[in-house]
Amino acid sequence: MSVSASPSASPSTSPAASPGAPPAASPSPADHNARYSAATLALTLPGDTLLYLLLPMFAPQFGVTVAEAGLLLAANRLVRIVGYGWVARFYAARGDRPTNLLAVAASTIAALGYATLSGLWLLLPMRLLWGLAFAAQNLSTQTMATTDLHGASKRNGRSRAIIALGPTLALPLGALLAEAWGPRAIFFVLIAVALAGFWTARRLPSAPHPVPTTRRRLTLPTSLDVWSFLEGFTLDGMFVIGLAYLGKDLLPGDAVLAAALLMALRYFCEIVLAPIGGHMAERLGAERLLVSLSLLTALVLVGFGAGWLLSCAAAIVVLRALQLPLVPPIVARRTPGPARVQALAARAVWRDIGAGTGPIAAGLLLPILPTFWIYAVSAALLSLAALACVRR
Repeated sequence: MSVSASPSASPSTSPAASPGAPPAASPSPADHNARYSAATLALTLPGDTLLYLLLPMFAPQFGVTVAEAGLLLAANRLVRIVGYGWVARFYAARGDRPTNLLAVAASTIAALGYATLSGLWLLLPMRLLWGLAFAAQNLSTQTMATTDLHGASKRNGRSRAIIALGPTLALPLGALLAEAWGPRAIFFVLIAVALAGFWTARRLPSAPHPVPTTRRRLTLPTSLDVWSFLEGFTLDGMFVIGLAYLGKDLLPGDAVLAAALLMALRYFCEIVLAPIGGHMAERLGAERLLVSLSLLTALVLVGFGAGWLLSCAAAIVVLRALQLPLVPPIVARRTPGPARVQALAARAVWRDIGAGTGPIAAGLLLPILPTFWIYAVSAALLSLAALACVRR
């Protein structure tokens, strides 16, 4: 039985059933569901993205110290590490529409908290709430994109591009409004944006997803688990902190707008390049492309550690965007049937663990060790993990 047993998703393999109709005349139900799920996340994600920009720069206006701001920004990832299993079970039992509607409500409450609450202990529940909401929506986008394995890489690439559209538009606009109105008022605007997610979420199927009949046992991490951990550790952790640490004096001028434009550039690259990565994966194979791009990323990381900061940073952003659509289709092919939802959640957990520990490692190592060796070792580990994925 297919994992997507909902009536709306069952005919996904026959989008051109009518005689004489061109094969690509209308998107399949799988395409529609993937787009609505991605659009829902695109509407709720800007609140979190703007907080990453504004909270460290305006910590006193939020009633927190810089150290407390760091804890708040990490809290949503930490709660996902602990709670992804529960979220995956809830999502499988309730289906996409109820789960996404609940996640939109939670995201709206979180944005309202960012706009009105102050202090660590009042803002912390908002971050935990958002972390669980993002886990649910992220799992939905990946599941919907891989409902039909035919064209899953292309579908996942388009999904990533839609998701990135929200932060790309919100970051520069949020920076300008923060300068004019202060850092809190922009979140009232984002509440209205998030509320639009109720419309897209209601378009999703509501049927539950089947779950495995046998209980999962504790097992060693797979090669894809290790790669997901090291990809998060290296690119979402070591690289981001290293860029801020090593390149903090390279961009003079308005600090808020400059940081917003840099963050928006990353999401813009996802809009442009994630669909390209999906098309490449359909032609070359997702595993083969994953290994090739990871090895190239490792090479560029060595150059980044050697001192070619801006050129290598730009190349890493490009390579990361191309890699984004690859993992969910690989997981779906390797774990077909009811186990797919839990497998997708497991990959997300490993990536979050890597992305959560990477900044800590960077903060400890960058002041005391040569940057070349830090990034050369990270690159070597990423390369080995990518090569291991070929053997599963």
